[in-house]
Amino acid sequence: MGDKTLVCKDCQKEFVFTEGEQAFYKEKGFENEPQRCPDCRRARKAERRQNDNRGFRR
Repeated sequence: MGDKTLVCKDCQKEFVFTEGEQAFYKEKGFENEPQRCPDCRRARKAERRQNDNRGFRR
């Protein structure tokens, strides 16, 4: 298999899709490679989490 270098669709920086990550994706049945680098994935996840909590008071 081997590591792959991909380009993030948000920040256009290159990132490595490691052999281990590829095996994980295959094991989970994911057919598409990641489109965002880990930093952009983390930021997007945090943004979604923040938007999910909007409007709810605890």
